[in-house]
Amino acid sequence: MNNSAKLREESNKYTPGGVHSATRNVEPFLVFTKGEGAYIYDADGKKYIDYQAAFGPYILGHNYPYVNNKVIQALSTTDMYGVGTTDLEIEASRKITTHVPSAEQVLLCNSGSEATYHAIRLSRAVTGRRKIMKFQGCYHGWHDYVARNMLSAWDKIGKRDPGSAGILDEAIDNTLVCTFNDLDDVERTFNENKGEIAAIILEPIPHNIGIIMPQPGFLEGLRELCTANGSLLIFDEVITGFRHDLGGYQKVAGVTPDLTTMGKAMANGFPVAAIAGKKEYMQRFNTQPGGDVWFAGTYNGHAVGTAACIATIETMENEPVHEHIFRLGDRMRTEIRGIVERLGIKAYVAGFGSTWTTYFMDFEPVNYTDLQHNDAQFYVAYRKKLIEKGIYKMPMNIKRNHLSYSHTDKDVDFTLEAIETVLKEMVGK
Repeated sequence: MNNSAKLREESNKYTPGGVHSATRNVEPFLVFTKGEGAYIYDADGKKYIDYQAAFGPYILGHNYPYVNNKVIQALSTTDMYGVGTTDLEIEASRKITTHVPSAEQVLLCNSGSEATYHAIRLSRAVTGRRKIMKFQGCYHGWHDYVARNMLSAWDKIGKRDPGSAGILDEAIDNTLVCTFNDLDDVERTFNENKGEIAAIILEPIPHNIGIIMPQPGFLEGLRELCTANGSLLIFDEVITGFRHDLGGYQKVAGVTPDLTTMGKAMANGFPVAAIAGKKEYMQRFNTQPGGDVWFAGTYNGHAVGTAACIATIETMENEPVHEHIFRLGDRMRTEIRGIVERLGIKAYVAGFGSTWTTYFMDFEPVNYTDLQHNDAQFYVAYRKKLIEKGIYKMPMNIKRNHLSYSHTDKDVDFTLEAIETVLKEMVGK
């Protein structure tokens, strides 16, 4: 029995399933003990090029020295106080509002789920309405407001599909589900629920299901429909924010939502998140005297997260981070397309910037329903074989991969060689 297997047995004694987040319980089950730059190491000392990146936070790389040193420096003098504010909170907030188009003001919290919870509650307070709209396949956290119709079974698409036991029926039924990239469906839903919808919340690129790109005019159409119907538009940029641009994907798309949630890449793996938006809405939070929407949290604005956020954004401001990861992303996608074409494999290589995934289907998916055509068995088997060769991509269906500033052309060379070898083995060529 190897060390990972022994530690897994030990972990199962103290923790249900041995993991502390549901999606971590995958095969092969590995226990990781070290992360450095583009690489992670398991308990048996095996090295992997990491493209999972903990679902996306590591835009600079694991244990990035500049960020870590800034955190250590901050912790040598400060931590948290539970009263007033700190210079680190002020600077982190200033940087976010400087770069993100919708961010006239910002509040810091600790996880993406917290941020989306606050955004939805605020939208209900602003509009006086109960219902919200989300899209099939999109993920916005673990709370009752949005925990439905995520990775639904195919026969549950568009139907009532709670993501968990224990959710109140009222929460499930006040969350309406539409089809991504289908403005007619959104407009129909608005018409069927006149004056009842507080907000639309969406991942501007649905990364929970890989990489589904918004089709031309879709985000613009959502902006128009929300304005016309008196509803707020919420971009959940927990994944896209800072990874795709310092200003988030909203800056790339040229579409400004009313509220934005952020996390992951904003602090290169340290726990911090944020909700930002138009000042007229943000002033409703009771952090502002007279505000009537509750916002609190003991760990909000902790020195660890704020120092990491400042250092990460500074690195992106001063170094060619996006230029590097976009170039490697373009190269990865282009060369994988060449590989599958040479081997005659039915595949669509999707991606944007530093992200990509290879769907094993013969057309571009534009919504969750289309992903029924992806060969899930082949997809997962392919990833497991890459893990054997030292390439770590999450061994689950329809999951994205991430490049970081620490990845090199040599890493990409090695990865492409492994991809071609594995695919040749799988198709018998």
